Amino acid sequence: MKKDSDNIILVKTKSFAIQIIKIYQYLTTEKKEFVLSKQLLRSGTSIGANAKEASRGQSRADFVAKINIALKEASESEYWLELLHETNYLFEEEFSSLQKELSEIIRILMAISHKTAPRTI
Repeated sequence: MKKDSDNIILVKTKSFAIQIIKIYQYLTTEKKEFVLSKQLLRSGTSIGANAKEASRGQSRADFVAKINIALKEASESEYWLELLHETNYLFEEEFSSLQKELSEIIRILMAISHKTAPRTI
């Protein structure tokens, strides 16, 4: 069985989740922002949780469904990051770093989704 540390999407989404947790801690303690940061925490950590669940999927359909949920959570996280940045809760450097990582995760999830989706004629 392949180790999680050999699975690039699991590694990247876990690393991203850790960054999101740290940003959440910063936003709540330093900026006293609780609403948007909670939304980002939920969606940003859910990406990896769904990718992990997909890796143990019971069927191909289950795998595809979980990957697509991870992709939706990634898109939602992108939205919350943009809002936090545009309302000056996140500085450009923090935003750019997270956005770059998230864009790469989205590209990987999209590639996985396209590769594993059922073929239609």
